[in-house]
Amino acid sequence: MEFFTKERYGVEDLRALVAFLRAPGGCSWDAAQTHQSIRRNLIEETYEVCDAIDQEDAPHLQEELGDLLLQVVMHAAMEEERGGFTFDDVADGICKKLVERHPHLFGGEKKDWEEIKREKGGVTSAAAHAAAVPHCLPALMRAKKVQKRLGLAMFSSKSPENAVCALKSAVERLDKGGQNCDNVKEELGDVLFAAVAVGRQSGIDCEELLAETCDRYIQADSEREAGQ
Repeated sequence: MEFFTKERYGVEDLRALVAFLRAPGGCSWDAAQTHQSIRRNLIEETYEVCDAIDQEDAPHLQEELGDLLLQVVMHAAMEEERGGFTFDDVADGICKKLVERHPHLFGGEKKDWEEIKREKGGVTSAAAHAAAVPHCLPALMRAKKVQKRLGLAMFSSKSPENAVCALKSAVERLDKGGQNCDNVKEELGDVLFAAVAVGRQSGIDCEELLAETCDRYIQADSEREAGQ
């Protein structure tokens, strides 16, 4: 297998380059990688893309999107090598999914995005729909999705006031937990879950909010040290 350098490359060149690197005589590190061994790389590259977006740095975003695209191509190449799906199958699948989820643009009836996903996935209950939320999501992000899919009465109300009442109740139970570690752990979990509901009903993303709050505390401590 050969790969020739050129002035400008495209997606097909990237696929060919990854195949070249993983082929016999290519790069021993690339060839040794598996889905599991580069799983963390995929997560890290995703967050680096998010960081570039937050910084509003277009050149950096371009670079990080390239790193993320490499992860996609690598995983697809691994599957193709063992007779599984290909990169084209991945592209085909997402195109079909987008068409299915926008039926009103392709001659069908307009439907809610979540309703379409439930129908497509054969989901028959709210619990099953909630269980399908990936466990590896950041916990606050997962809680937000789980709440939305479960439709629990205390968390599904459109009134932020009701969500605040649920949070106050959770805090009271935590306060009564005393020194019992198991009780404190469970009640604290309820407090966090209820706090996410307050954020949802107020139009606030708790994942982003907590990150901003961390930055605020860091900045405040930095200013305090500077003033000493």
